[in-house]
Amino acid sequence: MIYSENEILQYIEENDVKFVKLTFCDLKGRLKNISVLSSELAVTFERGVSITAKKIAGFEAADGKDLFLFPDAQTMTVLPWRPQQGRVIRMFCYIRYEDGTPFEGDGRYFLKKAMKAAISAGYCFRFGTSCEFTLFHKDDKGLPTKTPHDYAGYCDVAPDDKGENIRRDVCLTLEQMGIHPISSRHESGCGQHEIDFNASSALKAADTFLSFKSAVKSVAETHDVHASFMPKPLRNDCGNGMHISFNVFPDNDMLEETKQGGNELLKYAASGIMKHIREFTLFTNSTVNSYARLGEFTAPRDIIWSDEEGSQLIRMNPDSDNACVELRAADCVCNPYLVLGLMIYSALEGIAAQLQLPEKNTGSERLPSTLEEAVSYAEGSEFVKKYVPENILKVLLDYSSEEWREYSSAYDKGAFEDKQYFYSL
Repeated sequence: MIYSENEILQYIEENDVKFVKLTFCDLKGRLKNISVLSSELAVTFERGVSITAKKIAGFEAADGKDLFLFPDAQTMTVLPWRPQQGRVIRMFCYIRYEDGTPFEGDGRYFLKKAMKAAISAGYCFRFGTSCEFTLFHKDDKGLPTKTPHDYAGYCDVAPDDKGENIRRDVCLTLEQMGIHPISSRHESGCGQHEIDFNASSALKAADTFLSFKSAVKSVAETHDVHASFMPKPLRNDCGNGMHISFNVFPDNDMLEETKQGGNELLKYAASGIMKHIREFTLFTNSTVNSYARLGEFTAPRDIIWSDEEGSQLIRMNPDSDNACVELRAADCVCNPYLVLGLMIYSALEGIAAQLQLPEKNTGSERLPSTLEEAVSYAEGSEFVKKYVPENILKVLLDYSSEEWREYSSAYDKGAFEDKQYFYSL
């Protein structure tokens, strides 16, 4: 249900809401929030809440200027895992400078600009996600271990699948938040699970993804296990990916040439993504650990497409009446707003140029094999520079280069023993 600001203020009075979490995403894709008393929300809608930008990853790009959170009333939801007396609600926020100008590092603003660019070009995109995570036991101090929660496999059932009740509680929690998963199951890896979501607008899909991650981690804690979205938490087992599916439709009657069929649009869009994917792999796969996953088991490495199951970058059946493009490279530690935005821009360029798909299962190019290589591609990309603000790109490149220097030896050894690094993903 979508609320207006006045309806939220009324809801607060009638439902014993005491705290409001103002949620946003740092440049690395990690959720952050500030809580305000519900009595302060009316003022917050009008004036925002200030944050110390230099303490947030990537927000030093504001160059010392004050930043303010402004809640998006349309994203209001109750947090089911919080007490029912003195309830807590949450809203995603836009981030602005003091004069009201949007902050360049606000991912929601970046994605909204991409959505407007699509509408201006006459197209509408719909995105869905399939997200994987791994459950781990904790030690006697409550810290996560590298011991998976179970040793079940793909679509196994209880008692081998020990995460069945956790997935159920996650799905029920999401339903209480107004989010409706379509399916869940045990995945191929030890302790590994997947939950899938229906297609929606790009902004809602990105918001849903972050709500999902928050719910998974919170519900896992109530079951005394640790949920990790680390792309490759176990060296010799399947990694955690995020498959992003999308479709694109003509958005108005002016585009007579598109009435030849939506599948042609989809082919052009897929071609655009295949053309630019190496340039924005830094965004879809943003950590050193991401590159330990790519190319192993069924995770993609080659920039190819196919309508069959396998390790292709893109899976699609362009001849199907229900065709969609599924990008299989991304993982769940990305910033979803930046990723979906860049997918839209690359798809639009493919459509504008009417780029032709190569033959299926053919192609000589590969995704970057390390974070360092991904940085190099992004740094030299005119496509990325065209859409990502210069100050934001510089910060992202600096962060990624620093992470590569810090963790590259662990990458080379195929081990990630830094507990803080492991825990943070």
